[in-house]
Amino acid sequence: MAVNVLRPALFLDKDGTLLEDVPFNADPARMRFVEGADEALARLAALDVPLVVVSNQAGVALGRFDAARLDDVRTRLEAMFAACGATLAAAYFCTHHPQGTVAAHAFACDCRKPRPGLLQRAAREHAIDLQRSWMVGDILDDVEAGKRAGCRSVLVCNGNETEWRAGVFRQPDHLVRDLDEAARLIVGAGAPRAVAGVCA
Repeated sequence: MAVNVLRPALFLDKDGTLLEDVPFNADPARMRFVEGADEALARLAALDVPLVVVSNQAGVALGRFDAARLDDVRTRLEAMFAACGATLAAAYFCTHHPQGTVAAHAFACDCRKPRPGLLQRAAREHAIDLQRSWMVGDILDDVEAGKRAGCRSVLVCNGNETEWRAGVFRQPDHLVRDLDEAARLIVGAGAPRAVAGVCA
């Protein structure tokens, strides 16, 4: 009888963490890594764990672009990862928003971060052990999604978080300056101790 062995994974937010934050962008030609992301992915590839992108894409619900455009975004991400010597295991997108104008996507869901649905779906479909996994993002909604799923969390302090709403799930385990620093931390098995407080 085959045994399904769970493995850890690394979850990455897309816009602002991995890619330059271009609002409502679904054009692959405009997708660019943030500085240091290529080096970070090369480091993370050495861990031999699934690299999974989880991203809110409310532009679909708000009528900014069609959901089918996300197939091209996923394909472009795969190519960008491959150019760094890394493999994109999967990319999950939440296309919903409760104030949306496209009826099929205009509702409150369980997958829009800060809810953990995208990570939980990835765990089911890729045999991921969430308790041994990491979530890296640039806002506290990413941290909360990771924490609610049971992951360790890293907040990239690049100025994108502006609200700083407190909450039991909104305290990151680690604070870093950029994605490459996050990669160094994770590759080093979390050598720095957990950090409390906010970004300087």
